[in-house]
Amino acid sequence: MPTSALREGRLNRQFKEPLWQQLVAVLREAIETGALLPDQALPSEADLVDRFGVSRTVVREALAEMVRNGSIYKIRAKGSFVAPPPRDLSFIGSNVGSFQDLARSGRSVSTHVLTLDEGQADDREAAALRIPAGTKVVRMRRLRTVDGTPWMLVRTTLPRDRFGGLHKANLEDRSLYDHLRRTYGVEAVGADRWLQAVVLSPEDAGLLQLAPGSPVLDIESVAWDKDEVPFEYYRALHRTDESRFYVGVR
Repeated sequence: MPTSALREGRLNRQFKEPLWQQLVAVLREAIETGALLPDQALPSEADLVDRFGVSRTVVREALAEMVRNGSIYKIRAKGSFVAPPPRDLSFIGSNVGSFQDLARSGRSVSTHVLTLDEGQADDREAAALRIPAGTKVVRMRRLRTVDGTPWMLVRTTLPRDRFGGLHKANLEDRSLYDHLRRTYGVEAVGADRWLQAVVLSPEDAGLLQLAPGSPVLDIESVAWDKDEVPFEYYRALHRTDESRFYVGVR
């Protein structure tokens, strides 16, 4: 694909935003505006280096980030291609978080942190994270909104000794998984998830803008890293009146 599709894009070395992030923004805009179409090849790494006057490292970091968030995919010896927009939510059967899955579906996603503080692990949290009960943990409660509609209420627990300072982080409208990867070098390589239908309490129903007693999907999850050490436990209440989940079995 010729670089002419990106001719309007510009990178600015005076900005605080790293060059690779600026390149991601340029490529993403080209995809969103239709200059780059689903399954269309991106310019080669060498073409991007020449077009934007950056190093190959900058280009590779930008492309790697876009692969992680599902914007593009790679084919060995052929290059990078625009990923087609997913029609269903797939995070239940994948290692990506719900934020990434929703964002790459083309929806407008926002996350509001209701609470973020420290505490001591109860028996359920301790068992999930394989730590002694009473161990200090970081807890957060977040409300995720999609296209202006509350979709999911999430309670997350992480061991404090591994994520020191997390309780002070600004996670508004940010992916937790992306923050953990960039700040602490921790990335999910697998997870166990359990699903069941439950009835909302009046408080949770109010946050999700549903009638008290409405049924929702209760998702319980434990994620682990490359060393198979659990690092995240969460319970999520997900409204199901406007979405469905996809789980592929191969």
